[in-house]
Amino acid sequence: MNMTLRCSKRKCKNPAIIHQKYSGLHFCEDHFVEDVERKVKKEMRKQLMVEHGDTIAVALSGGKDSSALLYMLKKIFHNRYDLEFFAISVDEGINGFRSLTIKKAETVAKELEVELFIFSFEKEFGFTMDEIASKGFEQAPCTFCGVLRRKILDRKAKEFGATKVVTAHNLDDEVQTILINYIRGDIERLGRLRGRRAEFVPRIKPLRGVPEKEVALYALAAGIPLSTIHCPYASLSFRFTVKKMLNEFEMKHPGTKYSLLRGYERLSEFLPTAQPAKKLLRCTRCGEASASRICKACEIIAKMKLD
Repeated sequence: MNMTLRCSKRKCKNPAIIHQKYSGLHFCEDHFVEDVERKVKKEMRKQLMVEHGDTIAVALSGGKDSSALLYMLKKIFHNRYDLEFFAISVDEGINGFRSLTIKKAETVAKELEVELFIFSFEKEFGFTMDEIASKGFEQAPCTFCGVLRRKILDRKAKEFGATKVVTAHNLDDEVQTILINYIRGDIERLGRLRGRRAEFVPRIKPLRGVPEKEVALYALAAGIPLSTIHCPYASLSFRFTVKKMLNEFEMKHPGTKYSLLRGYERLSEFLPTAQPAKKLLRCTRCGEASASRICKACEIIAKMKLD
């Protein structure tokens, strides 16, 4: 007896490669790819993410999410000659991890004919992520890594004339951030998720409505090899705990992640605006926009020098 499940799309008789528990649908490979790209296009239209004449910097780590995103953007905008794309990779200096993913980023960028620029913590700040972790600070290494990585991405995107920065944050990443801020009661950060200050290059997240597992499957369908290595510091973060919790909820109650995202979007209408009247200061050390006299990245640099 043939138990192969068929695609849910009308008149499609191809075997399904995925069952979306949250939607109840089964998709064959072609219709699955179509569904993912539909979600991405919908998100970009909703947020007016890509506009005429944009120069777009893509944050390319070499992992499945950013590689699949770059592939998708090139596919969707293949006939938009008014747009320019380039990629930025950041080498944090994590032994046995980042050097391998940087190689993958180089391969993907070459295949998609996108110029890639690589920058490192060591050259930009004078130390590596491994050196930060070795100090045994109270905060998890990811706290420092995120701040410094964003610093490089913002600075270099601006230097190269980018009008938009694209990151590969997927549905899982987005709802993890939302829940983390709920738990911490950080209303200001919740408000900031909706947009960035005019002082920074606008950051867009086309994969925001696509679950992580579906991004991985899309990458496989596109012929992008998946990496089996993971950052050795990820499990030390609060985000990792929240991620495990959300995955358990999703497994028992399919659709939980989408519900969290929709709930946040409705609530965000009542949150403080991401563009408060108070003008941002300029960091007294690097001269870039900052909420305080010294920006977070310069605080970390000073902390490393003291220790």
